[in-house]
Amino acid sequence: MPYRRLPNTDQARLRALKTAVQRAAESDFTEQVLPYRLSTEAENCLLKFENLVSQYQTHFDNKVTANKKYKRMVQTTRMYISHFIQVLNFAVLRGEIKKEQKRLYKLNENNFNLPDLSTEDNLLLWGKNIIEGETARMGEGGIPINCPAINKVKVHYDMFRESQLSQSMHRLSTERVYEDLEALRIEADRIILDIWNAVEAYYEKKLPYDRMRSCENYGLKFYYRPREARITPETDKQIEKMAASQMRLELTVDS
Repeated sequence: MPYRRLPNTDQARLRALKTAVQRAAESDFTEQVLPYRLSTEAENCLLKFENLVSQYQTHFDNKVTANKKYKRMVQTTRMYISHFIQVLNFAVLRGEIKKEQKRLYKLNENNFNLPDLSTEDNLLLWGKNIIEGETARMGEGGIPINCPAINKVKVHYDMFRESQLSQSMHRLSTERVYEDLEALRIEADRIILDIWNAVEAYYEKKLPYDRMRSCENYGLKFYYRPREARITPETDKQIEKMAASQMRLELTVDS
């Protein structure tokens, strides 16, 4: 007899539960393959599982969509911050801004290279530094830098910070639903196993092919081992012939 293998994906679990619930609802009262308790448990689990899978997919899709938007925002913010610092350095080189005033931006007055803007934390740091630095310099009577103006940099910087917070919320909500789904998978697997055991026990006296087909009708999945002989209608016929021959032999002996 081939071996069973429990579902290993959410869609396969849903199919197994749906099949069992549907077959239990369709069965005649004279053929109660599943105990009432088990069929009720399967129906309740199916409803919870469908709802939670749908919730997780929605959260996951929202997270993916928000992540694409967030990545574009990171790139735009990085461009504005790096452009502002470059313009500031050019103004210092031209003598329009005193070299010492770079300290207001937390920049090394003798270094005209861009700071590391490769990480999101560094973008938060340097965005804050140049916004505070430009505000302080203008407070001292300095002429504001244009192209880009600090107000435009601040708009993109604030949008980036809000988007980062939103990303964190998307991630946490998705993780919470996933944890609930993980727990429900364990419950679903237990119920499916109980269903399959009950179905096999109910049909255990049938011939191999008939038993396997009856079990598959309730959603059981069977897999053949390498080089294992296939069970076919001929398998049942051969068993019936052997049983009939044995019976005739026994009758002959008894007579």
